[in-house]
Amino acid sequence: MTQTRYFTRAGRAVAHRVSSCWELAFEDEGAPVAVAEIDEAGDLYEVSVYFDDEAGGAERLPDVTAALSELEPMSIEVEHIPDTDWMKSVLEGLQPVRAGRFVVHGAHDRHRVRANDLAIEIEAGQAFGTGHHGTTSGCLAMIDKIVRRRRPGHALDLGTGSAVLAIALARLARIPVLATDIDPVAVAVARENIRANHVAGFVEAAVAKGFEARAIGDRAPYDLIVANILARPLMELAPKLAAHLAPSGDVVLSGILERQRRAVLSAYRLQGLYHRETLHRDEWVTLHLSR
Repeated sequence: MTQTRYFTRAGRAVAHRVSSCWELAFEDEGAPVAVAEIDEAGDLYEVSVYFDDEAGGAERLPDVTAALSELEPMSIEVEHIPDTDWMKSVLEGLQPVRAGRFVVHGAHDRHRVRANDLAIEIEAGQAFGTGHHGTTSGCLAMIDKIVRRRRPGHALDLGTGSAVLAIALARLARIPVLATDIDPVAVAVARENIRANHVAGFVEAAVAKGFEARAIGDRAPYDLIVANILARPLMELAPKLAAHLAPSGDVVLSGILERQRRAVLSAYRLQGLYHRETLHRDEWVTLHLSR
């Protein structure tokens, strides 16, 4: 079934207004609406709505958008999406990723795992984290470096996504790991990956918004906290993260652009956490901090 994507670009406030309007207008058609940040510094977002060509529904888009245009002028662009086996296409493009002693791969690449690899099998799916993004591979490499020096007693993977980092910690250090995410879908996917990688005896996954979960507080303080999120929420979480860290604990942070590095380090320095090392992956950085 072919689809057509209609999209517009605007500032954050307008983009979310358009998104809400489209979701309400095309609810009966079941047309998905998505909002993506294009340029954080320029406050530019892209709003997309997808219509199945056979099902129709797009003919009402001009009238719906015209009402919004009275408040904020906007132009709509169109992209025709061919009928493609997306999962097959994604899997074919995902090659095994090596970071430190880890190799992250899909089931289709099991034969490429070497004898001494710490293999983590993650399928492309609904949750973030196949190892291909610079933030994930940076965290894997940093985890490998830290555990080589000193094995932590137990760890927290905050914003776990696919649980690739929690699985890596369990495979490498054989320690208890709590993996949390704000998204219940991500947690469900994480639990599947934890079972598939045979570390259910070490890793527990739970839904949590930041540090607001009993499961997190019950296990604190942590010898190692890994948080691969985004710079702004990482800075907001700095006081609570520091409060949940053991006196001699280590922190790994990522989801940070190179230009955001100093701001993140400053937020954590105020909490008594100091920079130890930075790994660079494309425009992304991964930070190691400790007291």
